[in-house]
Amino acid sequence: MKVVLPGGTGQVGRILNRALTAAGHRVVVLSRNPIDSTQIRWDGRTLGPWTEVIDGSDAVINLAGRSVSCRYTSANLQAMMDSRVDSASVVGRAIAAADQPPRVWLQMSTATIYAHCFDAPNDEATGMLGGREPGVPDYWAYSVEIAKNWEREQEQTHTPHTRKVALRSAMVMSPDRAGVFDYLLWLTRLGLGGPVAGGAQFISWIHDHDFTRAVQFLLDNDGLTGPVNLAAPGPLPQRTFMRDLRTAWGIPIGLPATRSMAELGAFVLRSDTELLMKSRRVVPGRLLEAGFTFDYPQWPQAADDLVGRVRQRRS
Repeated sequence: MKVVLPGGTGQVGRILNRALTAAGHRVVVLSRNPIDSTQIRWDGRTLGPWTEVIDGSDAVINLAGRSVSCRYTSANLQAMMDSRVDSASVVGRAIAAADQPPRVWLQMSTATIYAHCFDAPNDEATGMLGGREPGVPDYWAYSVEIAKNWEREQEQTHTPHTRKVALRSAMVMSPDRAGVFDYLLWLTRLGLGGPVAGGAQFISWIHDHDFTRAVQFLLDNDGLTGPVNLAAPGPLPQRTFMRDLRTAWGIPIGLPATRSMAELGAFVLRSDTELLMKSRRVVPGRLLEAGFTFDYPQWPQAADDLVGRVRQRRS
């Protein structure tokens, strides 16, 4: 297939590019700053010559959006909203105007769309979408609004010949540098990989191998449309998640952190505590119903594989 990846230069884009290319597909990346002939320039907001690669393609997987690895200031939150909604809008307009539109449009979304919860897991059918839940910061609700608007932009675009799927992805765990797993492993190796604010909040995650397999499954499965959770079936409390990661690396101790200590650390690292403090208990209901099987459904086995790949890279 010819697959177009708007915003394909980020970590998730590079993971997908490698997997799709290895499977024999032709991948074209849309980037604000192209670096080679496989990348086409676009600005993520306006139609232009880049639309020619959409016309006649088989699939579009839109990953564009400002990174969430930043301080959640008002300006940064607005940039997250604008970059996601604008890119989804212009991709939709390009598909709608194409003489030969792609047969499928996968649009990145996020598991953050679900409510901060500790009890019942959230699947696509019964999960509770987030909002202004009691006891959570107001800006967490804005993160949910970003996700809702992101999905709404795709849903409302009229593309009668193109199947549409919203990828409600959990954190993608891969050994790539500067990714979320790399950051968590760094904390673990420093002896700081303990529970944060008690560690009861759930972590939803997906192994990079299963992420790329799930995306290819969705490209091929014409019966799936709308929101699909891309998350392993085994979400677990943060304290257990970090304990399993310490075990995989061979670190016996992980110092705990209070909420205020986590806030200070996030400030120093120019990040935000929502990424660790919000309880995301998300499960892949529709993928499992459609017959998808995970190679890494549980975190201990996934952590062992990821740690092994990191050590292999180092050696």
